[in-house]
Amino acid sequence: MRALRPDFYARPVLEVARELIGCTVEHDGAAGVIVETEAYHQSEPACHAFAGLTPRTQTLFGPPGRAYVYRSYGVHALLNAVCEREGVGAAVLIRALAPSSGVEAMRARRARAANAARAALAEEDLCSGPGKLTQALGVRLSENGSSLWRGPVRIREPERCWREMAVVQGTRVGINRATELRWRFCVVGSRHVSRPRPRLASSDRRPLSAGGRPAGADPASGRR
Repeated sequence: MRALRPDFYARPVLEVARELIGCTVEHDGAAGVIVETEAYHQSEPACHAFAGLTPRTQTLFGPPGRAYVYRSYGVHALLNAVCEREGVGAAVLIRALAPSSGVEAMRARRARAANAARAALAEEDLCSGPGKLTQALGVRLSENGSSLWRGPVRIREPERCWREMAVVQGTRVGINRATELRWRFCVVGSRHVSRPRPRLASSDRRPLSAGGRPAGADPASGRR
């Protein structure tokens, strides 16, 4: 499948976060299908861009379709896709993947990082979290700012079987600000989604609005 061009990302971040579900991330001989994402926008305080343009957030305010890779808690490198027009700080955090190729390479990398036996790592645990998936793919901080279209980390359009997956929408995890925003998207029933898994309710299966944005979400104001 073709890599997503920069114009795919040059749209509202919530729209991109939903539509990245089912796409494939590949790097260094391994790949996985995106089953969980979270959206972040400069208008809300959980986003790094909320603090404005700094050396750390420079990539966030740059051209869409770039990788924003940063160190979380001094341990994990986390992979994000920069979205919206240049000058707007917004990105989608890739939170979980379903491994699709290079599984043994993933298992070896995760075992080294966790100092664990390779055989002890179940496939559903290889990429079930943003820090786990970067370890499994071998993504490094040096890839910050690289193109997701032509760079070392590439995101490809979904295969047909992933295009109509049911998706649950819920609140983001691992943050203590803007916790009320339901800007997390997960494939319903996927065992690869990180914990805590969102509870499924009829209201969570909402289709995208006419503008491609989940109903009730307003990233321009940071409110629902």
